Amino acid sequence: MSRILNRATAVLLGLSLLALPLPATAQGVVKAQYGDWQMSCDTPPGASFEQCAIIQNVTAEDQPNVGLSVIVLKTADRQARLLRVLAPLGVLLPNGLGLNIDGTDMGRVAFVRCLPNGCVAEVVMDDALIKQLSEGSTAIFVVFKTPEEGIGIPVSLDGFKDGFANLP
Repeated sequence: MSRILNRATAVLLGLSLLALPLPATAQGVVKAQYGDWQMSCDTPPGASFEQCAIIQNVTAEDQPNVGLSVIVLKTADRQARLLRVLAPLGVLLPNGLGLNIDGTDMGRVAFVRCLPNGCVAEVVMDDALIKQLSEGSTAIFVVFKTPEEGIGIPVSLDGFKDGFANLP
């Protein structure tokens, strides 16, 4: 994932500006349910078509006040696939967001901005990451309260493959 993150950093900043209007706040109309993922669709301001994302909202098992919104979408131009995570305010930004899929450490990604409702980390997904998410059972996203204290938040991958395949 480190390779993915380095390669994607330059692209990310530009794409994140284009893709932000959809669910940074996980809003929209729920169109379908795929396992533990919901497909939510909305028409961004100024757009002439609907944009959809698959979304899962989760909380840490031992800290119910620490939650994440995990959002997967294709950019409006259909040129990139984004994994966007909205973490709560108060997370330690320099440590970024860690990802582990079924015991495999995928690396960390930086937070790109904070909004009134949380801080956003994004990565442009390549085919290898999509395959791991599609074939996996659990992803653990790690946010940090202190440099030493990471909080692992499990996200079910049940339904990810079908939900992603059905994104317009």
